[in-house]
Amino acid sequence: MTTADAPRRPRGRPGNDKETVLRRAIDLFNRQGYDATSITDLASDLGLTKSAIYHHFPSKEAILAAALDEALDGLAAAVASAADATRGDRAYDRLRATIEASVAILASHLPAVTLLLRVRGNSPLEQSALERRRRIDDQLAGLVGRAVAEGDLRADVPPDVISRLVFGTVNSLVDWYHPDGPIPPERLAALVSGVLFDGLHARF
Repeated sequence: MTTADAPRRPRGRPGNDKETVLRRAIDLFNRQGYDATSITDLASDLGLTKSAIYHHFPSKEAILAAALDEALDGLAAAVASAADATRGDRAYDRLRATIEASVAILASHLPAVTLLLRVRGNSPLEQSALERRRRIDDQLAGLVGRAVAEGDLRADVPPDVISRLVFGTVNSLVDWYHPDGPIPPERLAALVSGVLFDGLHARF
């Protein structure tokens, strides 16, 4: 076997691949705040040099972009998947399926979604992320409105209030849910959906 034929070894030190850098960066951004975290902070947290970070990402903003894309791509895919699976059904059924899919994605990508929910539009990148999030929210609010119009949700509560209550509950999961706890994402999705749509009455 010649040198040219030998298998290439992966570049970088074990445990310091691009995915590891992204995970640790998201964790640090959530703990310290994105603006308050520097590449030097991240390098120190990983035990790397700054040049090792730049080997994977050209800038701190590029890391943030990857994190926000993870959250937004996952949520958009969940909404689209639920819509496809319930095509032709009543808006209520589509809304419920979409909520369950969104909760499952939030639970599975909790750190990235947490970071997304803390974005305040302080840069063009953050503004773009907020716009993408608004489009997803608008899709879900539209389903709420149609479910009310079809008579499957309470008409005495304005659709925009229902939407805020529902998605406020979903978003609040980032404050208390732990993926390594006793409730797996799929079970969490079913529990949240059950409480939101069936209430808290005892079931016999």
